[in-house]
Amino acid sequence: MQDAYQAGGPSLLQQFAGTFIKDVNLGVLLIDHNFLLVDISDTACRILGVDKDAVINRSMDDVFCMVPKEHRLVQRTLLDGVEARNQAASWTNDSARFELLMDSSLLRNEAGEIVGAYVIFKDVTNIRSLEQQVQRSDRLAMIGQIAAGTAHEIRNPLTSIKGFLQVLNRQFVTMGMEKEQGYTELMLSEIDRINELVNEFLLLSKPKHVSFDRIDLSSVLREVLPIINNQATLHNVTICYQSVYRLPLVIADQALLKQVFINLCKNGIEAMVAGGTLTIIERVSFTDNKVHIDIHDAGPGIPAFLIDKIFDPFFTTKETGTGLGLSVCQRIVHDLGGQIRVSSKGFGTTFTVTIPIAR
Repeated sequence: MQDAYQAGGPSLLQQFAGTFIKDVNLGVLLIDHNFLLVDISDTACRILGVDKDAVINRSMDDVFCMVPKEHRLVQRTLLDGVEARNQAASWTNDSARFELLMDSSLLRNEAGEIVGAYVIFKDVTNIRSLEQQVQRSDRLAMIGQIAAGTAHEIRNPLTSIKGFLQVLNRQFVTMGMEKEQGYTELMLSEIDRINELVNEFLLLSKPKHVSFDRIDLSSVLREVLPIINNQATLHNVTICYQSVYRLPLVIADQALLKQVFINLCKNGIEAMVAGGTLTIIERVSFTDNKVHIDIHDAGPGIPAFLIDKIFDPFFTTKETGTGLGLSVCQRIVHDLGGQIRVSSKGFGTTFTVTIPIAR
């Protein structure tokens, strides 16, 4: 029996290796000692955004030539013995961003000489996204509880202060004291800003009156387009809206989704300081029964080291921003059973809102 197994062993192992590369739900790269790509799995092609026939037998430097050396998924130092075990990595192709866990090791012959290396990585984007969602939800819940408990205590003294300042402002106007009038107007504007911040705090707490209805996302977008167009005109931005005929209905709250789309579009418009085009695209995926709304701007993009933080409360790149807008958007979309994701490659940013199709 053992002799029979050994006799059939090599062909069986070869058959397994071929099937493994073709069918396994993992990214697999086989590299020879010259740093040439010998074989690649279909999953790796999908994640890396490459065509198998175009990269086989090419140098890994050529495969990743469009990526800066320090950000390449596979480094030449791998052949020097720099291996990886459960190493976290991020990769963005033309359509999506992936969070990966990567393993790599050397391949040696019977004499112990290095003949190549392998790299195996697994897509853990959904797991990482769930972990981040739970962490953010905990932080948002805590902030929401604090806001709900202190909102009245903050607003009551602000209302008194604002009232007295308005009285003083009118007196300064009557007396022609322009300098003092300017001071009071500045203080009144700052009080309004504090009130807006308190309102955003309150939105972080779970919505109390969510109205779940069967709605058409196309109609929601068309209702907010006039508001978005007005904002775009002020920033020399053009709106490109690509709709889908008879978009499937979803179960959601129409008013809350309007708030999400207005906020995302406003952020995209403000990101294009030199003007450009804001593209809104409707997509349907019947394989997972979801409707996707892509909002793409032509701005400078979000640096890779910041993209994981943009949904965090109080994180903002704007001088006058509160850092709560995207946190509120994410809370709303998650409460409606959907997802909101972002991808950026340095020449624009795309936010994708995903809502399940109504059954």
